[in-house]
Amino acid sequence: MEFLNALVALSNFVLIPATAYGAQLALGALGVTLIYGILRFSNFAHGDTMAFGTMVTVLVTWAFQNAGISLGVLPTALLALPFGIAATALLVLGTDKLVYQFYRKQKAAPVILVIVSIGVMFIMNGLVRFIIGPDDQRFADGERFIITAREFKTMTGLSEGLALRTTQGITIVTAVVVVALLFWFLNHSRTGKSMRAFSDNEDLALLSGINPDRVVAITWIIVAALATIAGVLYGLDKSFKPFTYFQLLLPIFASAIVGGLGNPLGAIVGGFVIAFSEVTVTYAWKKVLTYLAPEGLEPNSLVQLLSTDYKFAVSFVILIIVLLFRPTGLFRGKSV
Repeated sequence: MEFLNALVALSNFVLIPATAYGAQLALGALGVTLIYGILRFSNFAHGDTMAFGTMVTVLVTWAFQNAGISLGVLPTALLALPFGIAATALLVLGTDKLVYQFYRKQKAAPVILVIVSIGVMFIMNGLVRFIIGPDDQRFADGERFIITAREFKTMTGLSEGLALRTTQGITIVTAVVVVALLFWFLNHSRTGKSMRAFSDNEDLALLSGINPDRVVAITWIIVAALATIAGVLYGLDKSFKPFTYFQLLLPIFASAIVGGLGNPLGAIVGGFVIAFSEVTVTYAWKKVLTYLAPEGLEPNSLVQLLSTDYKFAVSFVILIIVLLFRPTGLFRGKSV
């Protein structure tokens, strides 16, 4: 019985939150890795692209809520999500046309595009803050829990209750569906195969008659969709604050690099590695160990390796270790 209570506590505070957070990071890292693999530069504006897409979704969600439109037990944001994706796609396509295309035609070094993307990042960050403000914005509605701790205790008779939030369930299911669709698209559609060919060898792809402008445009549209979905899922699960998405850039890049920058499968694995590392290292293990320890040997301290304030430091340390010992990542992406 004590072991089951420990397992429930572990699921409640580590396994479920880390899985949901890992799914959000994986979707974000997929966008970064697609840009790196196909357009050949690290897009530092990706976090603020997520913020922009989420902001539009939040504004449309509020409009729906004021009009009395809802999805019942599910968040209204799911109805507003396509509008966020469309607006973000227009933004990134416009940015590419106005900014990145010039440097691409000049065959500029990747570091130049990185510096340019940092400039774009600050502009996007300012735009989002100007429109919606810098404060926390909550837009989640519908049923809050799939199962509450009280219901779980009643069903099982355990002293520890398991609470599964609706947003966590939606995050996991959505991530599975989106990743499955993306991999099907990349591996089985004609356009997806063109993108992969362009990524592997640009010159050979051009000789084969592949239209580079079309590949670039489709890449940006897919990245806009991934960024918006990741941003909205994170905002629903926590709350929407523009600066938080700027901070998310570190764990997202760490996820992409740990898995292998340019490798979509690596981005997914890297997202879960970073998420579980952050949550595990910053979790106070006292409750779980109290259930498992023999009587009289229960821990007195929180048994917490690092405060939650240092969560992003975990990503940074893992990133440094990977860059030092395996710069191509776990799945051998392109060398960083």
